[in-house]
Amino acid sequence: MIKVGIVGATGYTGEELIKILIKHPHVRLTYLAAKIDKEEPIDKIFPHFKNRLDLKCEIFDIEKAISRADLFLLALPHTVSVKIAPLFLNHKKKVIDLSADYRFQDTGVYEKWYKVKHGDKTNLKKAVYGLPELYREKIKKADFVANPGCYPTAAALGIIPSLVSGIINPDSVIIDAKSGVTGAGRKASIDFFYSEINEGVKAYKIDTHQHMPEINQVLSSVADKKVDVTFCPHLIPMNRGILETIYMKLNKKINYAKVLEIYKKFFKLEPFVRIVENDAYSTKSVAGTNFCDIGLKVNEDKGLLIVVSAIDNLLKGASGQAVQNMNIMCGFPEESGLL
Repeated sequence: MIKVGIVGATGYTGEELIKILIKHPHVRLTYLAAKIDKEEPIDKIFPHFKNRLDLKCEIFDIEKAISRADLFLLALPHTVSVKIAPLFLNHKKKVIDLSADYRFQDTGVYEKWYKVKHGDKTNLKKAVYGLPELYREKIKKADFVANPGCYPTAAALGIIPSLVSGIINPDSVIIDAKSGVTGAGRKASIDFFYSEINEGVKAYKIDTHQHMPEINQVLSSVADKKVDVTFCPHLIPMNRGILETIYMKLNKKINYAKVLEIYKKFFKLEPFVRIVENDAYSTKSVAGTNFCDIGLKVNEDKGLLIVVSAIDNLLKGASGQAVQNMNIMCGFPEESGLL
């Protein structure tokens, strides 16, 4: 049993973390904090936790926090975690950060895309990128994990098997991505008012989204050469879910059966990746789960591989994956609390 705290407990990802952890067989939630005016019982903020969790959400206090928990999940906005994570790491606490603050190996890339100085290069060197399907062995030994972004998770899982097998041209990758509104976080903005998003699909940040360099970083690491994808995100009028349709030029003649074999072999031992063979590519299939569903299409005449990758942006794209990383770090069964 491990004592766990959540900082940023009132956002969408914080709420999802609570939902998972109150049912987790090896976890006791002992500390909740957020940017709030006054401390309140968590079941007053989220009534569905009534009679399920008797804990107050407090104004963050480092001394109280470190006295109550052994591992902390930071469900904080980008550029905020970099100020909080060092406080816990200096006290030898395990930390999983759900923001982008520790995902980039090169601070120059982070500073370019997030428009702030990094401020914690020391701990950046210690952070392990938390994509279990690629870095599980490093995560096992880590005290500090940088949880991947939602778009990069779906993209990496959809692309990496074809990249490492050498069947695609790395310079040809085009990602058409669609996300539900919770991907933007729980905040007041005219862009996310019901009347602004209902009955429409919005393309935004075409080839300039801050998740693009994160996708490039993980793919370049796998390919051992620079990979620069074309990334086109869209906002769609639903609460949660990401569907990415990924187009890649094949560099050799190969049929569907062989590609299917490559993907099944790569993910054979992965508990949260499912290869879909029936064209049922839908966010509804993964909503409320930590699964990534991957579908494959090969056009031999065009020499084109099309991969469809679907996740719940709040779970495999954030909180679920954070708990998966926690399970690996702490030596718990990887599926604990997630199935």
